[in-house]
Amino acid sequence: MDARIRAGRKEIFGWAMFDFANQAYTLLIITVVFGDLFSRVIVGDRGDDHAYGNLLWSIALSVSYLMVVASAPVLGAIMDFTAAKKRYLFYSYLLTVAATTLLYFVTPGLVWLGVVLIIISNYAYSVGESFIASFLPELGPPEELGRISGFGWALGYIGGLFAAGFTLVFLGEVSAENFDRIRWVGPFAGFFFLIAAIPTFMWLQERGSRRVLPPGESLVHMGVARLSATLARLHESRDMAMLLASVFFAMAGVYIVIAFAFIYGAQVIGWDTGIRNIMFIVVQITAAAGAIAFGLLQDRIGARTTYIITLLLWIVAIGAIYATPQVTAGINAAFGVDWQAQHLFLVAGCLAGLSLGSSQSAGRALVGVLSPRAKAAEFFGFWGLSSKLAAVFGILGLGLLQTQFGLHRSILFCVALFAVAAVLGLFVNQARGRQAAVEADAFAAR
Repeated sequence: MDARIRAGRKEIFGWAMFDFANQAYTLLIITVVFGDLFSRVIVGDRGDDHAYGNLLWSIALSVSYLMVVASAPVLGAIMDFTAAKKRYLFYSYLLTVAATTLLYFVTPGLVWLGVVLIIISNYAYSVGESFIASFLPELGPPEELGRISGFGWALGYIGGLFAAGFTLVFLGEVSAENFDRIRWVGPFAGFFFLIAAIPTFMWLQERGSRRVLPPGESLVHMGVARLSATLARLHESRDMAMLLASVFFAMAGVYIVIAFAFIYGAQVIGWDTGIRNIMFIVVQITAAAGAIAFGLLQDRIGARTTYIITLLLWIVAIGAIYATPQVTAGINAAFGVDWQAQHLFLVAGCLAGLSLGSSQSAGRALVGVLSPRAKAAEFFGFWGLSSKLAAVFGILGLGLLQTQFGLHRSILFCVALFAVAAVLGLFVNQARGRQAAVEADAFAAR
């Protein structure tokens, strides 16, 4: 029997505030501002329609995600053994803040400084995602993890609205002419993360008992040994293994959208600053709504079913993103109007926002449901490994595809990724996987 007790409201709020805090990094650095700034201003147009800058951006992100792949599961095993999840989360938080703030010094032409700082900051941010997620199974029983996870994601997108509001009012557009103002995006994102995450470290509790290493044993060796033991027993968690395979393809598509959506808006749709700013707000509001609504839904109909529904929603959203220029041209020809693609693109943005908030929340909650409590950090390390390996595959794949076929056509790659993820998700049996996690906890308690 699974007898997890729901944590107090203050602790759940403190946990969710990390999502609120780190959204400034995701939104301003990876999705909206710095990626576009890096490609179009810091690297600049070299006669290839920014394809070189886009490729360097995809390589920088891919390297950082490979570093997560190499380290997250071992770090997770170490944190479970030493009951030190909160301490490792704090280290990743400080490194993210420092490297993000230093982006101020990346000026046009200093391409490799930008690449190095993005690798460091995105590695620290991404590994911190796994660390904070590993607390989720401790915050409540399986039937409540959907709403808890959804609350965290929703609060994160509210944090994004705060960050976007500052950017819109004080920093202005991404352009070479406005560089002296827009370069402050790094220090602002770092300071926002630094301050907003304080409640996390005040109220989130470290559970579990610290164990002592045997004489002559190192933490790394112990972490590798625990990881090897888990891998040897992974056949007993076949539903988790199938979920992680599905997550690989789903997150490959999600990370493409996160890394390239606003680059796509600038280069393919050709939006102006006003529409870009509206899209800031649209995506944050719809993503928050999606996280809350689907979080409540999955506690009613099951995490697996909800997860699959969100993947199907993604397919519709990517279709809308791709078809926006063609649909606009068709409407103009049929009705003799002069609509702009950037206005219809806001509709696609609503669909993408709903998909973004709901799919990430549902996936994280489902991993929490299937994770043994005694190995939560380790299993979320596998989640981080699967997600970040997916990011390498997706972002680098899109980066290479767009050099051959253009960014517009290459976005269809995401449709195939989400379709494969949905098919694999059908093979996950939530009840069987939950029982395997309960049995694993019982075995660990002997």
